[in-house]
Amino acid sequence: MDLKTTLMERKSTRAFLDKEVSMDTINEIIEQSKTAPSGVNTQPWQVAVIKGESKNNLCNKFEKAFRGGVKGAMDYKYYPVEWLDEYKQRRKECGLMLYSTLNISREDKERQLDQWALNYQAFNAPVILLFFIDRSMEKGSFMDYGMFIQSIMLSAVEKGLATCPQAALGEYPDIVRQEFPEYKDKMVLCGLALGYEDKDQIVNSYRTPREDIGCFVRYYN
Repeated sequence: MDLKTTLMERKSTRAFLDKEVSMDTINEIIEQSKTAPSGVNTQPWQVAVIKGESKNNLCNKFEKAFRGGVKGAMDYKYYPVEWLDEYKQRRKECGLMLYSTLNISREDKERQLDQWALNYQAFNAPVILLFFIDRSMEKGSFMDYGMFIQSIMLSAVEKGLATCPQAALGEYPDIVRQEFPEYKDKMVLCGLALGYEDKDQIVNSYRTPREDIGCFVRYYN
């Protein structure tokens, strides 16, 4: 698969097949992705590969907290406190596309709740990658991490797999640290659902649009 196709094929997948992903494949993806750049070669990434009962236990605790009304609190602010209009509009359109694709009305709060709860099950993907970073690292390392995670997603596509990067999997960091105490002093960045796309599920049929480059690029001679 050429790079252009890989970039265009990558998307946030929200329904996965009940099909195992081999550890050899997972390790190969991470091995390739570790070549991502990082400032002064710090390589700040720390990754937990979570499958099977470990995944089920973690996801069930996430969902229980969510349905119990426990408000998520990430280790850092992912989204702005105050939204500028253009970003607010894109956020709104993103949600509307999801719910309209699934034929979930604005009034159907129960189905909205159930759909959102799937975030905490990693959309039933067989694998979760959780990403951690030392608390001493600064914003530059967050940029490095983004390049690493994008490399993982592209490598996965090249191998016929699907992904969904998820801030939601970092919304209950204390639960993560309780389940995996070896990371008790680390910051939880986010997670990534990994598996084989269920192409028969309508939720995977829509794609969020991207702005024309004329909207965000300026040229200087």
